[in-house]
Amino acid sequence: MASPQAPAGRRRQRSTRLTVAVVLLIAAAALVGAAVLSGRPGLVVVAAVVAVGLGAAATRITHAELVATRRDAARDRAEQAQAYRLITAERTAENEAFAETMLGRIARHEQSICELEDAVTSAQHRAAEAVRKLNAEARRADAAERDGAALAVRLTDAEQVAAEAVTRVTELEHELDATKAELDVVTRAWREAEAAQRRHA
Repeated sequence: MASPQAPAGRRRQRSTRLTVAVVLLIAAAALVGAAVLSGRPGLVVVAAVVAVGLGAAATRITHAELVATRRDAARDRAEQAQAYRLITAERTAENEAFAETMLGRIARHEQSICELEDAVTSAQHRAAEAVRKLNAEARRADAAERDGAALAVRLTDAEQVAAEAVTRVTELEHELDATKAELDVVTRAWREAEAAQRRHA
């Protein structure tokens, strides 16, 4: 922030005072110079006294201007310090509001992070449970597949045994038919022999 500037009226007043003091000094110097050039001692003394008076007046005006300048400078510095205090208070309030806003955002972000971490942990647990169930189902499927393969082998063996049994039954039926035929032949021969014996008797 720029330092407060003195009002234009104050600057004009200072300029007028300093101009008057300079004019008084110039007038005193001119008066003394004229008296010296005139060569009259009485006039020189009067001119010297008047020059001292004019110098004193110029000194008084300059001193008053210096005091006023210092007082105005002190007032300006006080106003500037007050302005700086106000700016500092405003900036402090803005910084506190900004800090509160940032702390609120950080708290919300931290809460969101905690919620996301909880959600990730829960999802990881669900994923682990799903993988465990999938592995169990895969093991059951493998077991069922092995059982199915074993059943297929047993079925093949059973079919082979059944085919062999059918073949054996067919063979036994043939043997039975042959045996029946032989039995019929033997029975017929036995009956014929019996009948022949009865006839001879």
